Amino acid sequence: MSINPDLQGRSYPAAETYDVGREKIREFAQAVKATHPHHYDVAAAQAAGYPDLVAPPTFAIIVAQRADAQLIEDPGAGIDFSRVVHADQRFTHHRPIFAGDRLAAELHVDGVRAMGGGAMLTTRSEVFALTAAGREPVTTTTSSILVRGEGQ
Repeated sequence: MSINPDLQGRSYPAAETYDVGREKIREFAQAVKATHPHHYDVAAAQAAGYPDLVAPPTFAIIVAQRADAQLIEDPGAGIDFSRVVHADQRFTHHRPIFAGDRLAAELHVDGVRAMGGGAMLTTRSEVFALTAAGREPVTTTTSSILVRGEGQ
């Protein structure tokens, strides 16, 4: 199956929420070898003016990849995940992620470009926190994936 060129411009609404816990931040920080005390010590984070532990900058990928899954699992997209090569990932942070945040993400397909028998897709996830006041922008992630065509 080939990639559906009509994917460009499609959006996928936030499907689920992700509750950011202190241990999740600590485990992620340890996995990416982030050693700053603000990732591990609540008192240190609060002394620096933060409400709780601060997640490493790439923590947003957890929520963004959950949004990406909607595209990958969309039968109308034509994406065979076994043929996907991750090409690029970028983050634009609007504010840090803190323990206690409840996050969600909307996915937007910004580009579909045919390349031989495959395609390059560019997606954007708008990660936001659900707060009493509504939705607060947290991070915008931009990702490019190459879906190899048959025989590639």
